[in-house]
Amino acid sequence: MSALLLITGALVSSYVILYYVVFRGTRFSSSVKLEGKTAIVTGSNTGIGKATALDLARRGARVILACRNKEKAEAAAFDIRRESGNSQVVFMHLDLASLKSVRNFAETFLKTEPRLDVLINNAGLMGPGVTEDGFGMVFGVNHLGPFLLTNLLLERMQQSGPSRVVNVASLLYRFGNIDFNLLASNKDLVSGQSIWYNFQAYCTSKLCNILFTRELANRLDGTSVTCYSLHPGVISTELGRSMSLWQKLIMMPFGKLFFMDPEWGSQTTLYCTLQEGIKPLSGRYFSNCSLQEVGANARDDGLAKKLWELSERLTGLSSQTDS
Repeated sequence: MSALLLITGALVSSYVILYYVVFRGTRFSSSVKLEGKTAIVTGSNTGIGKATALDLARRGARVILACRNKEKAEAAAFDIRRESGNSQVVFMHLDLASLKSVRNFAETFLKTEPRLDVLINNAGLMGPGVTEDGFGMVFGVNHLGPFLLTNLLLERMQQSGPSRVVNVASLLYRFGNIDFNLLASNKDLVSGQSIWYNFQAYCTSKLCNILFTRELANRLDGTSVTCYSLHPGVISTELGRSMSLWQKLIMMPFGKLFFMDPEWGSQTTLYCTLQEGIKPLSGRYFSNCSLQEVGANARDDGLAKKLWELSERLTGLSSQTDS
């Protein structure tokens, strides 16, 4: 009996240490107010996006919930308005799996909103499928959609500066690898739809997020707009909503035991959005509310530029620039 108690105690102690030291993360604290500022948060009807939007609303910002699901987004907007006491929280439809939807969102926003101070590209998914434009679903939603959205809104952000673009990536970028020949032939980051390919596509899409942020910073140098990428931590969210039922059942116990809740998961996003004095760090990558060095594949300026130019062609931005 005593041996069983000792083993149980050791397991509980190990779990507590692992959770609070490895998984829990750091809480960001700031008294910054955002009255008169406007922020867009994609994928903000649930998870860390909703938690981020709630914090910004509590600081007085006008917050645009840019989401695909109207019913869920309007319910989230209602919740945030009630909890924050801020009536300036509104839903605007955005489906990142459709480049037409991205363009329609940008057009509507630019016609109706006079300023944009913060753009948080938070939405992301892991799973199979193809976008409306024929791209791999993960590649389209996690990279091409945010790439196009950011570029379409940049002029307004420059007019409103100082402004920030915050891209939610992941430390799983370390397992990513961009095959440009595959992208040219398959319009996807991977060549299959199995569980392994879905995971690989997600990792590579997060590498794309970091490289996009790096090249964006180079192109914005000397302007009033800065940009940052980040790892939010291991979060219990709807990221795997496209997974099969049995895959979700496998992940559920780990999520309950180890993953952070959305409020904790939003802390590094809030740090990159609100922390003062980080303008010289534009283009860099953050985790646990602090600057982190990235691997060689994520600091390759040549690779970042090549990805940017390909993304311009795939989204039709290069033809707009040429014309």
